Amino acid sequence: MTIFKRDRSPIRTERGERLLATAEADGVHLGGTRDALYVVRPIGGGAFELADTTRIPWEEVEAADWDLETSTLRVTEVGTWGETRPEHTFVIEEPGRLLELVRERVTASIVLQRHVAIAGRRGVRVIARRAPRGDRPVVWLYEYDDGVDPADPVVQAAATEALEAAQAEVGLL
Repeated sequence: MTIFKRDRSPIRTERGERLLATAEADGVHLGGTRDALYVVRPIGGGAFELADTTRIPWEEVEAADWDLETSTLRVTEVGTWGETRPEHTFVIEEPGRLLELVRERVTASIVLQRHVAIAGRRGVRVIARRAPRGDRPVVWLYEYDDGVDPADPVVQAAATEALEAAQAEVGLL
């Protein structure tokens, strides 16, 4: 009789979370839960006894793009205007359900997104994000179009007015 031993995933989630989808990308293990994307990289000789785990909550994922031709998933985190945003790139030959989960969870974290034109079509986008499980406060962000200076008083006034209107609409004032 042959007994098959299931390999245990090297992804260790936070308490109360359960892996819903996994994939492997060049020795890096990726996993998604209801609350976050996990990236686990082996340390040293490739064994996962020692591993570096990065947990990216879905509400902190600004964008996740899939390139079918190169089988590449690019995940960009929310950042601060003017600073380089953390970006993670993975080549995944067999993404399985992970891509569906990433799209669904990131979308679920967006409460509101509104663009306000300031100079022609260029302006600021007011974005409200919340953890998909809904147990954390809404986080409000600004995203400025290229060529829009957030230090300009006119831009600041328009952004503040747009934020107040969006908060009133969502009922958070």
